[in-house]
Amino acid sequence: MSLTVFAAASLREAVEEVAAGYEQRHPGSRIVLSFDASSALRAQIVEGAPVDVFLSADTMDPEQLAEAGLTTGSPQPIAMNGLAIVVPDRPGAAVEAWQDLAAPGVSVVAAGREVPITRYAETLIERLAGRPDAPAGFLDAVHGNVVSREDNVRAVLAKVALNEGDAGIVYTTDARSSEQVRVLPLPPGLDVPVTYGGVALRAAPHPLEAADFLQFLRGPDSQAVLRRHGFGPPP
Repeated sequence: MSLTVFAAASLREAVEEVAAGYEQRHPGSRIVLSFDASSALRAQIVEGAPVDVFLSADTMDPEQLAEAGLTTGSPQPIAMNGLAIVVPDRPGAAVEAWQDLAAPGVSVVAAGREVPITRYAETLIERLAGRPDAPAGFLDAVHGNVVSREDNVRAVLAKVALNEGDAGIVYTTDARSSEQVRVLPLPPGLDVPVTYGGVALRAAPHPLEAADFLQFLRGPDSQAVLRRHGFGPPP
């Protein structure tokens, strides 16, 4: 039996480990994984991709599938994450504090407008813009400094790590996965909580196993794996 799981790019290492654990517990089973931006994966499901389980970096994308009648129930929260502003880990970086995101000539790497990280990042930038220590015109200046929009959050991280951009906003777990980036401190209490949602698809080729995998993902062993990779427990 092969179970097809679509998962957000930021879940890659954790879900690969969870899938390996599931296969050990269920001899004869095989988990086929596909990773990309949650919005791109949702679009593939809408177009009829034969998927058993969808693990998204938000709850909005799986909720849209549920509203369209494409799931067996409402999304289940599976993990929590946070945001980090990352810069290349090198001397003389152009961005040394979050205020520098608005400085002239700074290149900010972002994700596509439909990718969940973009919505979270926009919330963070708006909150920073509302602070008394924010530079004048901070919000518009940061938007003007965006030089590229990548397919998913891992692509944003890769560009910053390769010094192809001065800064980017990624998930906390992504930031800790790379030794080539440095995380800028955020003001206390300003982080944006990120809730990951999982759902089984109504047209799943293996509906019973899909439900079982979701239950396994929310179980103590899988949650321990997620914590090891920096994710928090679901609410």
